[in-house]
Amino acid sequence: MHCLKCKATETRVVDSRVTENGRVIRRRRECEKCENRFTTFERAAMGSLMVKKKDGTFEIYSRTKLEQGIWIACGKRPVTKEQIDEMINDLEEKWAANKKTVASQTIGNDVTEALKKLDHIAYIRFASVYRSFKDVDEFKEELNKLLK
Repeated sequence: MHCLKCKATETRVVDSRVTENGRVIRRRRECEKCENRFTTFERAAMGSLMVKKKDGTFEIYSRTKLEQGIWIACGKRPVTKEQIDEMINDLEEKWAANKKTVASQTIGNDVTEALKKLDHIAYIRFASVYRSFKDVDEFKEELNKLLK
């Protein structure tokens, strides 16, 4: 691991803790050259999971890409990083269970359902982009379903 300050490769682990229900290891590190301290996180790689897109093409699953889209929907909402991390962790476990490929539609549907439970405004924001509402009537229809 490179030091974030001086870029030296000689760092040592000062402290390790298991977080997120055993899914992540948090490590506190110190650079042996400049004594700068920083934190790193280790999680199991989801790199082998492929996403099948609507047009039939495939791409490697990207947690970062998904997390960015969710954070855009959750902008200025009372949602914590821990809630988003837990939601994504749960969804990733579901998608990776005995599968190597997941459809982008499955990801979109699962995220919208999870956001519906977490925050209704974030849900509507995400659904409006994911489902590509064509006009205000489609938007109203989705709102009415949520209000019932």
